[in-house]
Amino acid sequence: MLAVMLGLDRAADYAARRWALAQVEGGAETAAALRVAVLRSEIEKQRSLPIALAQDPDVRRALETRDPERLVALNRRFEALAAGARTGVIYLIDDEGHTMAASNFRTPESFLGSDYGFRPYFRLALSEGRAEHFAFGTVSHKPGLYLAQRVEADGRVLGVLVLKAEFDPIEDEWRRFSEPTFVTDDRHIVLIASEPAFRFRTTVALDPVERNAIRESLQFGDAPLDLIDLTAVAGDPRLKRVRLPGRKAPEEFFEASMPVPTTDWTLSVLAPTAATINLAATAARASAALLGVVALGSAGLWRSRRRRRVLAEARSAEARRELEERVAARTAELSEANAQLRTEMEERRRARLAIDALQDELVQASKLALLGQIAAGVAHEVNQPVAAIRTFAENSRAFLDRGDTTSATQNLETIAALTERIGAITGELRAFARKSAPQLEPVPLGTAIDGALLLLRYRLLQTSIALTVALDAPGARVMADRVRLEQVFVNLIQNAAEALGTRADGEIRIASQTGTDKVVVTVCDNGPGLSEEVLGALFLPFTTTKPQGLGLGLVISKDIIVECGGTVAVENRGGAHFTITLPRAREPAAGAEEEHP
Repeated sequence: MLAVMLGLDRAADYAARRWALAQVEGGAETAAALRVAVLRSEIEKQRSLPIALAQDPDVRRALETRDPERLVALNRRFEALAAGARTGVIYLIDDEGHTMAASNFRTPESFLGSDYGFRPYFRLALSEGRAEHFAFGTVSHKPGLYLAQRVEADGRVLGVLVLKAEFDPIEDEWRRFSEPTFVTDDRHIVLIASEPAFRFRTTVALDPVERNAIRESLQFGDAPLDLIDLTAVAGDPRLKRVRLPGRKAPEEFFEASMPVPTTDWTLSVLAPTAATINLAATAARASAALLGVVALGSAGLWRSRRRRRVLAEARSAEARRELEERVAARTAELSEANAQLRTEMEERRRARLAIDALQDELVQASKLALLGQIAAGVAHEVNQPVAAIRTFAENSRAFLDRGDTTSATQNLETIAALTERIGAITGELRAFARKSAPQLEPVPLGTAIDGALLLLRYRLLQTSIALTVALDAPGARVMADRVRLEQVFVNLIQNAAEALGTRADGEIRIASQTGTDKVVVTVCDNGPGLSEEVLGALFLPFTTTKPQGLGLGLVISKDIIVECGGTVAVENRGGAHFTITLPRAREPAAGAEEEHP
């Protein structure tokens, strides 16, 4: 039993260490990814500013003219931009390497007048257009990333615009965390670090010749470029043993490294492992000890547990029975609810059919109301041919009495023409009054408008209203129900006539524009127009400007147009201006019969 307890202890310690390392690894990789994202965001933000400034006309003119006033203004502008963008320094170098303007012109470390012709970023920007170079500032004594952009005008190189990005705020932010963080370049030299002692040191030993060349270039000042004491732990190369400044002994860390996109840098996070491993090992070993104690006591409790298991199985069977009863009851409730839902769906279907029928009744009532309003005019239209027929009939009898058959024949032909006119009027009235289900079919636009005007012609003549019909293609066919489309035009023309009243110069204009797949019809008048309040609610039920109106005519007209797949709109344009858009019907094939208005 002692061997079992010892084995459990060792197994728990090993498993806890692996689990703790996995947790540390996950946390370190997450932290590295977040810090890479922040660092990349800062670099990308700083990169855009030199490109924009190199295109600035003020920067180009300052380099071309060397005007002191322009340079002073540029100094102030760079100062404001550097403060707003939270960057280190912005400065402008002429083509010979001398600083002409700088954002730090007020400070003792001002770059004005300094010669930077020896700097690699200056030479590379002149030759290739842009350059990036991380280095230690010879004047400011601060490290930073130099972003250089060539300034050109008309193909001439004028100079170089340089922005120095400093990473002190990022390093300060990293110091708030327990994980040391640092960034190395492709030569494994630490450029940015939360631990100041790591800066300008290396994680891999440099060749002496290379180290001397770097020091002579003054890229990192007089930094020794020595090796950081970063020793790999045997068994896992990602575990490092490091002695941090101010610590008595080396500590073990897990190193998570990720490349920084758009650069040749690598960001590393050192996550401490001791606390997590110790806590996990303590908990695991305690759990293992508890498990051993439980195992030792399990034999004596076997009979008691077996008895409890039998009781538990009985209670489980009872619980299952109760659950089945509740499921059956719930199923019955759901079946009842489903039946009720079907009943409600059927009721809604019947209600929808009733609504459709009611809408048809409303359309029919609107047509009959319109017929009532135009009945007097239609009666007059019929009365005139009837009176003429009587006169021509009496004349024909007189001609026959005198034996003048030729004149009598002409009168009879005139009577036949007048009866055809009466038949056309009464036929239009019967078709207009007939109640029928809407049926969409190709309808010539001119036919629908002529039918509406046949019913309203006397009304317009009686009020001396001038009517202008200008259809660009009268034979163009639209998809609609002919009678209902006539109802829409009757409603609009009659509303226009009522709006004009007895106005001496009243005019109603009907026009159309035929497109490839739609036809636009406009009905407008030169009346007083509509108020803003009425215009906004014109197509809502019971909105009307007539003392005796119900406010349903335009609502029904809009529903008819929508059923045809079209739209209707209104605006004030020297009077009320209605615009109807209808889908154009497909033209019949060559040789097929076509109905003309």
